[in-house]
Amino acid sequence: MFVRSLGAFCDQLRGLRGEGRGTILLAIALGWGLTVGARTIFPALLPQLRAAYGLDLTLAGLLLTVLFVAYALGQLPGGVLADRIGERLTLTGSVAVSAIAVVAVVVSRSALALFAATAVFGFAIGFYAIARFTAIAAVYPEEHGTAVGVTNAAPEIGQAVCPPIAGLLAVLAGWQLGFGFVVPAFVLVAAALWLTVPSRDVGAHAGVSGRDLRRIAAALRRPRVVRGTVVMILGIAVWQAFTGFYPTYLIERKGLSPAVASALFGLYFLSTALVHPLSGAIYDRSTVRRPFAMVLVSVATLAALPAIEGIVGLAVASVLLGTLLGFETSTESYLVASLPADVAGTGFGILRTAVFAGGAASPLIFGAVADRGFFDGLFLAMAAVLAFTVVLATSLPPEG
Repeated sequence: MFVRSLGAFCDQLRGLRGEGRGTILLAIALGWGLTVGARTIFPALLPQLRAAYGLDLTLAGLLLTVLFVAYALGQLPGGVLADRIGERLTLTGSVAVSAIAVVAVVVSRSALALFAATAVFGFAIGFYAIARFTAIAAVYPEEHGTAVGVTNAAPEIGQAVCPPIAGLLAVLAGWQLGFGFVVPAFVLVAAALWLTVPSRDVGAHAGVSGRDLRRIAAALRRPRVVRGTVVMILGIAVWQAFTGFYPTYLIERKGLSPAVASALFGLYFLSTALVHPLSGAIYDRSTVRRPFAMVLVSVATLAALPAIEGIVGLAVASVLLGTLLGFETSTESYLVASLPADVAGTGFGILRTAVFAGGAASPLIFGAVADRGFFDGLFLAMAAVLAFTVVLATSLPPEG
């Protein structure tokens, strides 16, 4: 089954380039990769931020929670804007505001300013998350899952590249440069999005009517949507806590240097980059449930992580943990397909707001518990929650 799915994925990937669509997909993927990659700099440089602003693990967790709550709150307005003004304006604006927010992080002179700039950054990249889905759905109506999988791989590559670069620059020249190096890239990507993403006639959808809202509400109450959303909340909660503190855990509990910890963090995301498109291809050819089988690898690895020692063992664990997000591409595609096409941006914006807001408390809880000496036990708890998520996914109704 795996070999057949992999071969089918390669055929589908080649088909994405036809009719000039490859350039559009590339620009969208670059923007998504950069915005999420820049977001991952926060956990990568969390030890430096803690030292610079005197944050304990609880306050460090609160900073990450602020980031993810703001990101969640940006989903809905991002979806509404995609429906009202089109994806080109929404995507370009998201990247431009993100660049300004990164500059604000770099020049922050107090913890309060750092938290405020972090919130603006999270809100801005939240706009991008929904508009990319509706843009891809318009360009790839038949290969939506595979195209989404490709763009979902882009942030993993961004997250594999950005943390090691940020960590190295922070050691050489200070944490400010570790954040600031992404600003020129934001400017270039904003230009690429403006030039490649097609504008569309939004006159027919210039507003969300009462009838639209009733249709969205009815769709959101469907059992497949409710269960899929719960699965996403649980999975994202584990992912946010894990990625938020994995570099800190490697430094404080495994004795690795910040540079090595950042490199292993990047290795984790590089592995995840391979998982996303494969998950999308499996979803396109089977059901939403099948990709969850690979998540079981992460369940076992999370449970074993406290006992793993040495750079080789931790590197292998980092690669295996790339399967953690095996649920995301298929479940997101499943949820988008459950919504009325002409208001999918608004509807999916509501869902992603619920997902990321629902999971955003996990870094704060993780930090507070870790401050009390239960760092290792938290990975066992995450393994248990992720295992329950896989079991719950078996109850998702079939597509159609």
